[in-house]
Amino acid sequence: MKLKYLGLMAGIALGVLGVAAPAMAQTTIKMWSIDGDNGLYTKLVDDFNASQSDVVVESRLVPFDDLVNEALRAFATGQAPDIISLDNPDFALFSSRGAMLDITDRVANSDVIDTSVYYQGPLASASWDGKLYGLPKATNTIALFYNKDLFAKAGIAAPPQTWDELLEDARKLNDPANNVYGITWSARAGEEGTFQFLPWVQMGGGSFKEVNTPGAVKALEIWKAMLDEKLASQDVLSQGQWDSTGTFNAGNAAMAISGPWELGRMSSDAKFDWGVALLPTETVGGPRSSAMGDFDLGIFASSKHPDEAFKVIEYFASQSDRLFPEFSNIPARSDIALPANGNPSMDEALKVFQEQLKYAQPRGPHPEWQKISKAIYDAFQAAMTGQMSAQDALDQAQATIKGIVG
Repeated sequence: MKLKYLGLMAGIALGVLGVAAPAMAQTTIKMWSIDGDNGLYTKLVDDFNASQSDVVVESRLVPFDDLVNEALRAFATGQAPDIISLDNPDFALFSSRGAMLDITDRVANSDVIDTSVYYQGPLASASWDGKLYGLPKATNTIALFYNKDLFAKAGIAAPPQTWDELLEDARKLNDPANNVYGITWSARAGEEGTFQFLPWVQMGGGSFKEVNTPGAVKALEIWKAMLDEKLASQDVLSQGQWDSTGTFNAGNAAMAISGPWELGRMSSDAKFDWGVALLPTETVGGPRSSAMGDFDLGIFASSKHPDEAFKVIEYFASQSDRLFPEFSNIPARSDIALPANGNPSMDEALKVFQEQLKYAQPRGPHPEWQKISKAIYDAFQAAMTGQMSAQDALDQAQATIKGIVG
């Protein structure tokens, strides 16, 4: 009887202890990233949350054009998230000001992340003053999509190799009677516009520090000619790359300058034979260039949970082999083979983009990239809308940039 009593009391005590014992606290990590990107951030965050129970990520998707300013305000007022995904040229703005956590040692000691397999350009965009403040989520660039059916109809045997050929082909392909423009691209007043124009400046002998070379002026004159001659819709001045390329996918433009993020959508939406070519150069055999895009993931220095936030960064890195098959993102790593998917157009296009990446150049890095970019897109917008000549517009941009970079 006594044994029974003791056993009963022990059971009750254990039960009480079991009820009273607090559950392990779950750490909440707040993460900001851009909306869109083929649903990548939403899906990977959901998968991370489902994979374990110690950390939960609360994701906020912010419009691309608002992300930097909102993040700067949030950091200044002590309201920054733990993790942010920033367009790679903007990363230096934050890391150079001490806003981002130095993760150099964490990465060196990680069993998940090996920086030796990352392409140097994307990795450099997440670095500052010899320290690593983030990790590339992926990488991308731009090339020339073209409608093979319309090319054949116009008697054009191959995609253009030079700027002059691009302009002439756009003229031949332009077909207003059938609601077909010769070309489409994004020349909007924003980072997407700079992303598209800077490679032309670089192929024209310039750089982000020198935007008024004769080649850069010629490039802008060609952009203006394509708009003036109505070889492209006037809304290229306001459309982003996604909407602009939608015109091509619908069969209403014979060429489009865009990136590999379009491949999945294009494969399903485009009801015609299409291909991708390297960006035309100024002259035959001239210097090549292209933009280096995509985002870097980093942890704000103000995060109260840096270890847990770093686990999230590690998870994103561990999912790199999913980037292209599921989201049309190209990994920023050399150790991940991109699988053929049986769609000849997509497989061939991917080879071209991988070739184009060899010539991709970064925007910056520079802590004042936002101001430099604005000087560039203000210039091409002023020229294309007839407010200034191409030369005067780029001269004005150069004066502004010189005042920034010295």
